[in-house]
Amino acid sequence: MPKKPSYWLVGANWEGDDISQAFFRRGYWELGWSDQDQPSMAKQRNTMHAGDRIALKSMRGRGATTITIKGIGIIKEVAEDKRVYINWLVTNLNREVPAHGCFGSVHGPYSVATDEEWLSQVFRL
Repeated sequence: MPKKPSYWLVGANWEGDDISQAFFRRGYWELGWSDQDQPSMAKQRNTMHAGDRIALKSMRGRGATTITIKGIGIIKEVAEDKRVYINWLVTNLNREVPAHGCFGSVHGPYSVATDEEWLSQVFRL
């Protein structure tokens, strides 16, 4: 039986610069911190797998209770260069969804078994 995919939300704001378009164009996502500076985030990244679903998100400002989903894809590979290569299915979205606590750079893994309603809002095509 095939493994059910996990779901991830990741950010694209590096020191105040939104680099989501570069991620879409280049077909990958990478953590904006060194593994040494953010070992827990690096550990999360390292548990991503080919076939997992990924959404690129951004915050909506201080005190906001929602986030913006900017793109949705399927992970192809977590490479040795620490980049997560992605088949971006939809880009340039502007979908507002409940934040569900996703204000950092990496969130997940989520599963349909526990977060189905929220994930359907985030990942609908």
